[in-house]
Amino acid sequence: MLEYVVSFEQLGVGDIERVGGKNASLGEMISNLAGAGVSVPGGFATTADAYREFLEQSGLNDRINAALDALDVDDVNALVRTGAQIRQWIMEAEFPAALDGAIRQAFAELSAGNDNLAVAVRSSATAEDLPDASFAGQQETFLNIRGVDNVIRAAKEVFASLFNDRAISYRVHQGFDHKLVALSAGVQRMVRSETGTAGVMFTLDTESGFRDVVFITGAYGLGETVVQGAVNPDEFYVHKPTLEAGRPSILRRNLGSKAIKMVYGEEASAGRSVKTVDVDAAERARFCLTDEEVVSLAKQAMIIEKHYGCPMDIEWAKDGDDGKLYIVQARPETVKSRGNANVTERYQLKEKGKVLVEGRAIGQRIGSGPVRVINDIAHMDKVQPGDVLVSDMTDPD
Repeated sequence: MLEYVVSFEQLGVGDIERVGGKNASLGEMISNLAGAGVSVPGGFATTADAYREFLEQSGLNDRINAALDALDVDDVNALVRTGAQIRQWIMEAEFPAALDGAIRQAFAELSAGNDNLAVAVRSSATAEDLPDASFAGQQETFLNIRGVDNVIRAAKEVFASLFNDRAISYRVHQGFDHKLVALSAGVQRMVRSETGTAGVMFTLDTESGFRDVVFITGAYGLGETVVQGAVNPDEFYVHKPTLEAGRPSILRRNLGSKAIKMVYGEEASAGRSVKTVDVDAAERARFCLTDEEVVSLAKQAMIIEKHYGCPMDIEWAKDGDDGKLYIVQARPETVKSRGNANVTERYQLKEKGKVLVEGRAIGQRIGSGPVRVINDIAHMDKVQPGDVLVSDMTDPD
């Protein structure tokens, strides 16, 4: 009999093909690390089989495959049109009755009488977080979703996001067959970080690949602003050997501008459940975490890294109501951990010239080419190979 929904508590790292890397990892931590002091909010996941049955029963498989076979992903306008068409097909199709019923039952058990329970609905692709490719950030996340009808709609939005423009393009350029990638929707209790703080941490230095530090970033509100790079966060470096020895271990603190934060919106359905507001000057001028909280996060990060046996990329959130720190996601770090941590390369620009524009660099090398200023995603078709992109910020789109 087909399995449609599985509780996180029943999942482990061996269930990637069943529920994708993200959801399998949440189950692994809940099952194995709760006793070691790692706090992960509970929830459930739809299965990859449920996703496949939905596409098959609704007759979408053939239509989607035909549309993708005819697509040239390097034609930006065609990519936008095809992606929007496929997503519309998915949103207009009905879930099979068995999947709909399974989600309703699982949500009733999770909410246990709390009709106003807020959850996060996240994508977890079956090919995600494999060591040879980073699928992270390719699909959507919906925060502050309330009510089972909104949860079901958000799950459908998550399924549709497997065919957003960047995900389609990424799979083609990485050589992934669209038909071999399936999606699981993870439904997880929300941490009330909208009145607290949230961020991302890595169990190595993301600039140099140095393994003996935990690098923690944080800002106010929901963590999506940090994950997507929409905010300049506070940064903390913690030295692992010193922390293990029980001595003061914070090597460095960098105060970020933290200009905006994401908070709950007026409605609890996908697309309107969160909004971005300005952070007041007093909060911006102080660090979003105390030293005690930084050390607590670093300890949890080290426990997770030791369990998985590799450098990790971890999302955390502090609940503004209970003041506790939670881990909401963890995946293998797939960029710097592959490099040679014993070799540091530095690049120096020898020529001098008038500085036209300054910003935050993403990477350590020097590039050259025609400058292309883009103020709207709609103008991305103007960017040519070799251009230097100048934009207010780069989110995953």
